[in-house]
Amino acid sequence: MEASSTDKHILVIDDDPRIRKLLVQYFEGEGYRVSAGADGEELRTLLQDKPDIVLLDLMLPGEDGLNLARHIRSFSDVPIIMLTGRNDVVDRIVGLEVGADDYIAKPFHLREVLARVRTVLRRRQPPQPAPTDQSDSDIIRFQGFELDIPSRRLSAASGEEIPLTTGEFDMLRVLASHMGHVFTRDTLMDLTRGREWDPYDRVIDTQIARLRRKIERDPKNPELIKSVRGVGYVFTGKAGHET
Repeated sequence: MEASSTDKHILVIDDDPRIRKLLVQYFEGEGYRVSAGADGEELRTLLQDKPDIVLLDLMLPGEDGLNLARHIRSFSDVPIIMLTGRNDVVDRIVGLEVGADDYIAKPFHLREVLARVRTVLRRRQPPQPAPTDQSDSDIIRFQGFELDIPSRRLSAASGEEIPLTTGEFDMLRVLASHMGHVFTRDTLMDLTRGREWDPYDRVIDTQIARLRRKIERDPKNPELIKSVRGVGYVFTGKAGHET
């Protein structure tokens, strides 16, 4: 069951007062708590209230959305959806590279924004505890890493937590759960994002590149997530489930 929207807090950062007002009114009407700001200074202040998700405009006065997304990712894994007035694949790729979970091009339909927000928040929700004991697949271990599925956390051998965005966690969960299975980009998109994509869209490649930077000893020569030329990707780490 989807979590009630009334306990979720959305932060909207956009320098256009009409868009801010539109999004605030719409999401409040859907039962969300909404805060809104126009620039980086207001973003920093409003982040102290710990929102559940951030809708962040790409083109802002002063610091742009990309720099602000980098700032957020330096200390938080709160989901970020970028709002961009330019439907350019480069903007989307760069946004994902700095840690955004999704992007929406302007002009947008409010129902689409709502659907994207719900999807990202739903992925962040840990599964409800089952009445029976946890299964052995709740924790996946590989090469010293520990991927805790219920709590959506990745830990290194040292015990240090490695922050992952929603998209990065979903990608690693799918790959690590199917060691040795070659996934096409289409299949990975279906399993991790659940929507149609443009064949020229490099969303999957971008997520893989970010993951490699976090778990590979040498991201340029990966040992865990390998490319399969002309097909997609395969997880080759020695994975195992907690016993």
